[in-house]
Amino acid sequence: MNFYDKLTAACQRNNSLLCVGLDPTVEGLPVRYRSNGPITDDLLRWNLAVIEATSELVCCYKPNIAFYEAHGAAGMDVLRRTIAAIPSHIPVLLDAKRGDIGSTAAAYAQACFEELGADAVTLSPYLGRDSIDAFAAYPDKGLFVLCHTSNPSAGEFQKLPLPTGRPLYLEVAEAATGWSPQVGLVVGATYSHVIAEIRAVAPDGWFLVPGVGAQGGDLAGSVAAGLRADGLGLIISASRGVTGVADHYAAALALRDEINQARQNRPIPQSPIPNPQTLISNLHSLGAIQFGNFTLASGIQSPFYIDLRLLVSRPALLAQAAAAYAVILSGLAYDRIAGVPYAGLPIGTALALASGAPLIYPRKEVKQHGTGKVIEGQWQPGERVVVIEDLITSAGSIIQSAERLREAGLIVEDAIVLIDREQGGMANLAAAGIRGHAVYRLTDVLAELEAGGQIDQATAQRVAAFVRGEG
Repeated sequence: MNFYDKLTAACQRNNSLLCVGLDPTVEGLPVRYRSNGPITDDLLRWNLAVIEATSELVCCYKPNIAFYEAHGAAGMDVLRRTIAAIPSHIPVLLDAKRGDIGSTAAAYAQACFEELGADAVTLSPYLGRDSIDAFAAYPDKGLFVLCHTSNPSAGEFQKLPLPTGRPLYLEVAEAATGWSPQVGLVVGATYSHVIAEIRAVAPDGWFLVPGVGAQGGDLAGSVAAGLRADGLGLIISASRGVTGVADHYAAALALRDEINQARQNRPIPQSPIPNPQTLISNLHSLGAIQFGNFTLASGIQSPFYIDLRLLVSRPALLAQAAAAYAVILSGLAYDRIAGVPYAGLPIGTALALASGAPLIYPRKEVKQHGTGKVIEGQWQPGERVVVIEDLITSAGSIIQSAERLREAGLIVEDAIVLIDREQGGMANLAAAGIRGHAVYRLTDVLAELEAGGQIDQATAQRVAAFVRGEG
């Protein structure tokens, strides 16, 4: 059977999407595995103990080749013996992140698949399709292409907007999965809303999801955002949380069960993310995004103006915007959503209809009659609420609403907006303990409108300079 058949069988056999990373380091080596002999013997003893304790709880093992290469020939011998000790029905995904072309790529593929006997490997897509072809020449192997990684600076390149307005990682996801049916994607658990976006363009693919545990990834959000309709499609990878604790079996069991609980609790799959060209173009045509000279409430002259309140007059466009919010919402943990008065209320209502999420909202003015409610709708203290607003500038309205919700005993850790004006609001949210999520950044909007010929380059540059504080 090929890698994905073997993986699916292991998932079903062990009722598991858990992958344990075998990344042994001298610094992390538990005392009980230390001896007076060669350190590589101790590292092997550690690996073998982890495998013996967890083989009935995992769908895959993922040794990272760097931790073995660091010890030279003896370390590579540890890797070979580790792979040989893994039960034959459990696949081995070698984390090597190879990326080269021609005969060099062919040599890498031969080393990974023939010399080491791995069932799958991680690869870099930076050199394009021909850097993958040599690995795809092994038709029974799995290829996991880096798409959006879990490290803090991932966005330096991966989020760069293309002329289409799309971030680079979505282009990678769509292109790479089209190269070969063997291709899966590496998507970090630290950005669950990104997993939802990538799932929308790669609905049938397998995702390797590192970053759970020590890196602080959102397990429940990642499962909700990335799980396929068949309950599969994700390989949730954890290393130190299983290998670095006293009881490997108990740690793996707890994590497997937590993943399975998230699988059971996942929300109903949402609609794919709307085509950004259509939504942004329609917002501009509606007059919700305008360019010219406008006087803001502060008295400052602005070269652009965004009025998303106009969405209520175009129901189809409001529904399209709500579907875009729903993609991000599907990757978050929540009990209810809360619309910010007033622009966030119709959007929140449309989102509730699109996603099935119960809606509440904090009143802008407290009632002086009846029940005197501060928050309308049904809710209970301790519930988790995602705040919904139309756009973000300084984030004042979102933070004010979050404070009212928190004062009532609700938990507010996330907020979603349609457009981020990129004028400091997201940083202000973070300072208030709120993760901000935007369907589009203003730079995405400008790039799309310029690419579509709806604004010229000079206008885009003038607005961008204003946002940067240069105009």
